[in-house]
Amino acid sequence: MQLLDGKKILSEIIEELSEQVKAHALKGQRPPCLVAVLVGDDGASQTYVSSKEKNSAACGFTSRILRFEASLTQEQLINEIEKLNNDIEVDGFIVQSPLPKHISAQKIFDAIAPDKDVDGFNTLNTGKLTKGMDSFVPATPLGIMELLKRYKIETSGKHCVVIGRSDIVGRPLSILLSLPNANATVTLCHSRTKNLEQHTLQADIIIAALGQPEFLKAHMVKEGAIVIDVGISRIDDASKKNGFRLSGDVKFDEVSAKCAYITPVPGGIGLMTIASLLQNTMKAYHAKFEN
Repeated sequence: MQLLDGKKILSEIIEELSEQVKAHALKGQRPPCLVAVLVGDDGASQTYVSSKEKNSAACGFTSRILRFEASLTQEQLINEIEKLNNDIEVDGFIVQSPLPKHISAQKIFDAIAPDKDVDGFNTLNTGKLTKGMDSFVPATPLGIMELLKRYKIETSGKHCVVIGRSDIVGRPLSILLSLPNANATVTLCHSRTKNLEQHTLQADIIIAALGQPEFLKAHMVKEGAIVIDVGISRIDDASKKNGFRLSGDVKFDEVSAKCAYITPVPGGIGLMTIASLLQNTMKAYHAKFEN
């Protein structure tokens, strides 16, 4: 079994992006700028956005976080988005999920200018993805593809089972895996899938993205499979100083004994999500200077 180390790949990507930023600086060009919009005080969102800011700085990007109270109205948030859309110094920005219940996430994502939509959630970018056109791809699916690429894991002709059909991970990932540059045969499973185990036991690659801790167990995985764990949950654990431990959607100790490759939690796909967000920001930056 070999770990697919997201920390290692993130470090490689930061180094690559840093070199690009330095090359632009030699031409007298400003660094790329990434902005995160945070509405409310969700703890996980705050931690995630702070990590994005830290890693942006490591690349030499400029970045900032715009924080708003949970009482912010949808109209007010759209007004803030319009300001960012029109700010020529901002290359890309994200609106962190989850949003307060009185705000429609999709309306917010569709208010973001498609050429600054580095999270890839705008409907136009989603449509381009389904057509195999160049677009901004959601960061987690893009990070998974990048991880497979950098570890030289072949997808062509392989049977990939994706568990979970969210707009953020499962569905866009199933599209990416089926496109001609990946050429996988994809089975997309979800809460209504019957006999799930029959599908996973046939899979060469399993991507677990359903948000249920330790859902995928050893008896569901064939020998030598590749397992990508997207989930991350807090589980109460009195033996830990903070009272909890982090767990993915895969029962790691069991499954790792059977598979050829597996991602850890933490240290796997979460870091690759950040890496892809940074790559998308550089892509938006390059497009601006090329135009």
